[in-house]
This record gives sequence, C-alpha cells and structure tokens, in this order.
Amino acid sequence: MAIKDIKKKKWFGILTNMYVLVLTIFVIWMIFFDTNSLLIHLELKKEIKNLEKQQEFLKNEIAKDKIIIDKLSDPKELEKFAREHYYLKKKDEEIYLIEYEDSIKTENKN
Repeated sequence: MAIKDIKKKKWFGILTNMYVLVLTIFVIWMIFFDTNSLLIHLELKKEIKNLEKQQEFLKNEIAKDKIIIDKLSDPKELEKFAREHYYLKKKDEEIYLIEYEDSIKTENKN
C-alpha cells in the first residue's frame, strides 16, 4: 500500500484529527504520568482499604481491652489475673505448674 492509499482510509482521517490526538495524549498522560494518575489512585485506594481493616481490628482490640479493664477494677479479678498471667503468689503459698503431655513441645526423632 502506498501512503496515498492509507491517507484515503476513514480511520486514518479520524486518527489524524487534532482533537483525537490531543484527547489521546491527555488520556494517556492522566492514566500513567500525572501525579494523580489512575495507577496511583488505585494504589492509594488499596492502601485505604488495608488501613480501614486495621482500624476495625484495633477498635475490636480496644473493646476487648476495655472489658478487661472493667473486670480488673474488682480486686478479686485483679488477683486472679495476676496469678494466671504473671504467676504471682502470696507469701505463704507455693505454685505448681502442671503440664500435660500434649501441651509440651517435643521433637519427633523419626
């Protein structure tokens, strides 16, 4: 095909139209090169979703901690918590830790 034949095609006339060229360059610029490009926008949207999930998780953790704080306002519950988590004892007590076979980590020697 000669260049004259290509210039006579309808699609060539549309593609060489000044408005179509400017619009195409503008769209490509906005999608890939602009500081607010579509790619950056999608990346930021993904990060926002991750932060919202983290925020929901932390709100749940705060609610759990508030329940624990309310429980610990009672002296008996505070003593129970200290004994269970920190193995604290009274002066005249002895503590025995009982471990069952299934709770002890062992290495398989097979």
